[in-house]
Amino acid sequence: MTPRPRPSRRPPRLPTARVPVPDLPHVRGGTVSYPDPRYFGEHGEISATFRPATTAPDFVSMPTTTCDPGDLGDPGSCDAPRGTAYHYLSTTVSTGGEYGLYRVDMGPEAGGPGTHFHKAMSESFFILSGTMRLFDGRRWVDVTSGDYLYVPVGGLHAFRNESGEPASMLMLFAPGAPREEYFEGVTQLADLSEEERTEFFLRHDSYFV
Repeated sequence: MTPRPRPSRRPPRLPTARVPVPDLPHVRGGTVSYPDPRYFGEHGEISATFRPATTAPDFVSMPTTTCDPGDLGDPGSCDAPRGTAYHYLSTTVSTGGEYGLYRVDMGPEAGGPGTHFHKAMSESFFILSGTMRLFDGRRWVDVTSGDYLYVPVGGLHAFRNESGEPASMLMLFAPGAPREEYFEGVTQLADLSEEERTEFFLRHDSYFV
């Protein structure tokens, strides 16, 4: 009687992480790959964080105004400035340096940085509401809800709200950087010397042209 072959005790081979995708025009090189694992548990863990939409902004940058402070809120004079509200959704600290995600709610006052670029991080813009202007390095574009701009490392870009109405957007920086320090520090530039302002922008990877 011929003995039956013994079943192999070798563990099943796991599928490779590299997948050929020759038919996907948005993928270059023909393959994509997942990063190496960083979590080595077997059952997952409870580590997510939830932030409700009703959470107050983490920082509000108020613009200068020509109104008499005693008249603010008086319907017969001028409206109180709303400024820009920053919501620190995910920071480089909370993501372990992976990325920083911020919701920026701009008031109707015109404002925004001039053309600049970053040497250490990419930046992305997703418009939530209102109308804004984005500069992609070639041209200014009027953008509204649902529009998106990705700026690679070194890419020239700028944004402004010139609509006279509030506008809101998401800003994503990857990898993460302490942009909250930049948002808050910009409001203090008037108190700095020229050398201190230069050092501030270099420290926050912002190169204006």
